[in-house]
Order: sequence, then C-alpha cells, then structure tokens
Amino acid sequence: MKPLNAKVFALPALSAALALAVLAPVLTPGFTLVGDMVFSPDQPLLPAAVGLGTTPPRSVPADAVVAVLTWLLPGDLVQKLLLLAALSLGAWGAGRLAPARSLGPRLVAATAYGWTPFVAERLFMGHWPYLLAYACLPWVAAAGLAHRRGEPKSLARLVLWSLPAALTPTGGLLAAGTALATAGWRALPALALLNAPWWVPSVLRPGSVLSAPEAVDWFSARAENWGGTVVSVLGTGGFWNSSVTPVSRELPVTPVLTLLVVAVAAAGWPVLVRRLPEATRLLWLGAAGLLLALAAHLPFGAAAMRWLVSEVPGAALLRDAQKWVAWWALPLALGFALAVEAARRRAVVAVAVLLPLVVTPDLAWGGMGRLDTVQYPADWAVVRDVLARDEHPGDVVSLPLGAFRRFGWNENRTQLDPAPRFLPRTTVVDDTVHVDGRPLPGEDTRLPAIREALRHNADLGPLGIGWVLVEHGTPGRVDPRTLEGLVPVHRGEWLDLYRVPGRITPPRDTGPPRVPVLAADAAAALFVAGCLLWQVIPAGRFTRNRRRGVTP
Repeated sequence: MKPLNAKVFALPALSAALALAVLAPVLTPGFTLVGDMVFSPDQPLLPAAVGLGTTPPRSVPADAVVAVLTWLLPGDLVQKLLLLAALSLGAWGAGRLAPARSLGPRLVAATAYGWTPFVAERLFMGHWPYLLAYACLPWVAAAGLAHRRGEPKSLARLVLWSLPAALTPTGGLLAAGTALATAGWRALPALALLNAPWWVPSVLRPGSVLSAPEAVDWFSARAENWGGTVVSVLGTGGFWNSSVTPVSRELPVTPVLTLLVVAVAAAGWPVLVRRLPEATRLLWLGAAGLLLALAAHLPFGAAAMRWLVSEVPGAALLRDAQKWVAWWALPLALGFALAVEAARRRAVVAVAVLLPLVVTPDLAWGGMGRLDTVQYPADWAVVRDVLARDEHPGDVVSLPLGAFRRFGWNENRTQLDPAPRFLPRTTVVDDTVHVDGRPLPGEDTRLPAIREALRHNADLGPLGIGWVLVEHGTPGRVDPRTLEGLVPVHRGEWLDLYRVPGRITPPRDTGPPRVPVLAADAAAALFVAGCLLWQVIPAGRFTRNRRRGVTP
C-alpha cells in the first residue's frame, strides 16, 4: 500500500479550516437568521418556489431546492451544510486551478480567493446563494477550460458545477459568464437550459420587471476608506450597505495593502497566461466585472444604468453592481499566487498565505460575533400547524407590512420576514425595500390591492387572503381597526393568527402561465439528471459496445 501523500490533503484541509474559522459560531444547534438569509425547520414547497409566484423569481429555484433538502434533513443542518460548502469550495477550487509548480502558491491562491471582503460582506448580508455561486466559479472555469480543450465529459462537469450557482438569477449569470469566457459560446445552449427555471418565468411574467432609476445610485458600489470607490472595488469590497462592511476595511492601511496586492497580482498575470494560455479569458472577464461594478461611477455610466433599469425588463439585476466583482476575484487570486511563487522563498509564501486573514481579521468567528444561532419561538410551530390542519382557504398576509424584521429573540438583527419560508401557505409580505430611509417600491403584483384594503379596513377575502398573521416584537405598527371583525385563532407572545371570515375568493392569477414554467423546471431537472448519468457512466462505454456490434 502506498503511503498517503500529505500534500494531496493540504489544500482541501486549508479550505475547510478557513470555512470553520468563519462559521464556528454558526455550527451550534439552531438557525442563523441575518439579512436576506432565512431558513426554517421544514420549508414548504409552494408555487413561488418553482417560479409561479406574483413576485419576480429572485429565489428560484433556490427555495424549491431548500424545500426538498429540508424534507430530507433538518433545516438547520441544511443551512450549515450549504454555508460550509459556500465557504470552503471556493478556496479549494482556486488552489486547484492555479497552474503552480508547488503546493505553497496553491495555498496562497486558496486564501486569496476564499478570504476576501466580498465573502465577508455578502455573508453578513445573508447572501448565501451569491457565496455558493462565488465558490463554484473556479470549478466552472476549470471545467470550461477542459471543455475548450475537448476533454471527455467536460460539458457535464461544466453543467454540474454551474448548478449550485444557478439557484438564483445572479448566481446563474455569474457562472454563465465564467463558463462562456472559458468554454466559449458553444456552451450557451446548455447554460440556457440549466437556468430556465428562473428566466422562463421572468420572461413570461405579466408586466415588466422595471426598477426606479434612483436605485442605481442607492445600490452602487461605494468607498469604504480614503482610497475611494475604485480601490475598494479592486480589493473586492465596496458593497453598498455600510452596516455589513467589516471594520477592518476602514483602516488607513487597507488601501495601501489593496494596491500592493493588485500590483503583485499584475506581475503574476504574464506567468499565468504563459502556463495557461486560456487564462487570458479570465483576465478579460475580471476586467468586465470591474467595469460593471464601477459602471455608475464612470462617465455617462450612471445615466446609462438608470435608463437600463427603468426601461429594459430584467435589467434591475444590474442594480447591485458590486456583485460582479466576483469575476475579478479569481484572476486577482491566481496572479497573486504565481507572483509569490516567483519569490521562491518559504517565508514569502507563508506571509502571502496569511495576508488575507491579517487584512480582514474580522471575518473570523462569524464576523466577531455578527453571526450566531437561535431557535424559533414555539409560536411559529403552533401557527404552522394550525395553517396545515385548518381547512379554511386563503393565503396569509403578514403584518406589520414590511420585508424585514428585528426580533428580540434574534438579538434584534435585521432579517427577512421568515413567514414565507416557514408557513405552509403562500404568505404575502410588503417587499418594499428601504435604503437609508428611502423606499424602493416592491414588485409583488398582489400587494397594491392588499395594501389599499388594509388602509381602508376592507374585506380581504375577495383578494384571496384568508389569514392575517401579526408579528410582535419588531418595528412597525398594526392599526387595531384592521383586526376588527377577524376571528382570533392563536394569540402568543410573538405571533397572533386571525382568520378572515366569509367567502374567500381565489386570487386572480397574476403570475406566469403554469405549463411553460413547469415544463422549464422539468426540462432543467432532466438535463441535470442526464449530466449526472453521463458523468457516472465510464468514458467510451457506448463507443466500445458499438464497435463490438453490441446494442447498449
């Protein structure tokens, strides 16, 4: 028996260690509920999860996948596994992709890609699907380059590594851009089919998905320190929400270190292209990511972006422009690692491996206490069971109106309302987003009529609402007159549930047509299953059988 080679396990071990250093507080029993990240013990599979809702499919098919996973495993375990994958696979993939001649530079690439301001800010904002997509990009790039070289089964690998990223539109586009840059346009049909669960309902949704033009300014990249917006973005930071920015990003030395890392990476790019000629495409993709991230700060860029998001359906995906810096992070990490390799000194390599951790130390230990686990109060399970057993029809409206909550039982962290992912019925929430006190109108087509009915204390039954959920201990006010005439079913410390009396009219279908959306979901699922089968079947089996005259 051959002895185990420690070098084989060094890269995945380091990647796992980086993830554990961040997620240690999150691995205790319970749920981490922060920003946009909401998981529940048993997430229901509702029409909106497969693209049949009245809001744009921003979490399609992520909600459907999580619903299936929580049917198989406890919800908090599903969350922990997804976060561990999101924070370990990226570092591992970047290290494997680096065309280095020794282990040390591969470890440098791993930390340079896996421990960044982008990871910190998106994690603290709860953007776990973005992090999962980010983690897949090195693997997508490797599969794309293999496909360009004509390696067997490389297209299947490309699709399967793009799959976790395609759980949301943004992740799907990040992976598709990486795949097209490395594999070429011949991969486009496969990528289009893989992403069909979200783009088909987006195209077929009644009405255009447009955004207010001022949202471009609200969600554009911003300066985190004296170095300005450009330097912040070059360091993979610059997220629009300052409340999730690590304190270390504001240190005076941060811009200097950022420019130093970029300069070192630039010195390594010629080596990268010499050893991996196809990597030129990754450099161009990184430049495109920077251009998109900084578009609102370029001459005429802001005006062009305002026109796009307010006039072109679907262009609202460009609002949060800083997310495209994910494309820049990979060539930055690879170039930095290869430049360090040229030094040929172990001390330099060791310093380079540790540098990202030193520059952003407050990513460790859940952001130095930003992340923790909590248990849902018993009220949530009681209300869920009532709605599951009661035959009274109708959807639920969650009050006070607002997309985000701050509960005392979650240490007043800002989080999405968990009701849509906890309750077994479609739950309508006000999806208006407030940025620095300025409202950005929501996109749920049902909401205007429901808001008007609540304002005038009118009957909610004709709007398809059969239940009213009142959440306590969170900012917002519920007019007592709104609850007059409703039948109380449950009153608890944190939740009250009321039944809307009278006839409940099924809501008018304002979502996309069912047949083409479900057909897109089925086609994507069958395609993924085919790629899995293709990957499992030994290479050349069918061709060998045909040569022997055997029908498989």
